[in-house]
Amino acid sequence: MKIFKRIIRFIAKCFMWFFIITIGLTVFYKFVPVPVTPLMLIRVGEQAVDKEKEVRLKKDWVSMSNISRHMPQAVYAAEDQKFMDHSGFDTEAMKKAWENNKKGKRVKGASTISQQTSKNVFLWPGRNLIRKGLEAYFTVLIEFIWGKERIMEVYLNVIEMGEGIYGVEAASQHYFKKSAAQLSRQEAALIAATLPNPRRWSPAKPTAYIYSRQAWILIQMRNLKQLDYGTK
Repeated sequence: MKIFKRIIRFIAKCFMWFFIITIGLTVFYKFVPVPVTPLMLIRVGEQAVDKEKEVRLKKDWVSMSNISRHMPQAVYAAEDQKFMDHSGFDTEAMKKAWENNKKGKRVKGASTISQQTSKNVFLWPGRNLIRKGLEAYFTVLIEFIWGKERIMEVYLNVIEMGEGIYGVEAASQHYFKKSAAQLSRQEAALIAATLPNPRRWSPAKPTAYIYSRQAWILIQMRNLKQLDYGTK
């Protein structure tokens, strides 16, 4: 009986510290730039093992006020057009993905910008139930604690945008030799067009498919409500 009580107390303490640490870290990142993410460290490890690749980690945190207003609009159009309306999850897209998965069809990603941000900042790549459950937990936290503008700011600073390139400032400097504040609508849309697979596609060498995605994104950027984020 005593052993059972000890186990219960131990589990309770683990849960208590889990909530203290995760909520505390989320509050901390509301105000402080995210220094590094698990994915960045994983990619560096992969590069170090692969002798044919150079070890590269380019990132440069910039505030939303130093990002072109076209960039958040571009990822809003390309990645999550319900970003301003949902509370972290696109239930309709998730339902469609689930139905297509049951039918054996190719599953289109249903992750929102909030979900992508939570998994990039706090978690590792993966699709198992524990990882997906933690992703949902952190998504709820950042929606509640950060709010939409901070989520977008963090997303634009940590998202993978090429081999060893993270965040819009590093991408802008690498591909266009200019700061993120100077990105044009066309350049922002081109970066956004590569995000589904930034290690395969590059704004520096757009394929016909990427150009077609860029054109579609530009149309969506005009049609959607304009976000009040970024440089004016």
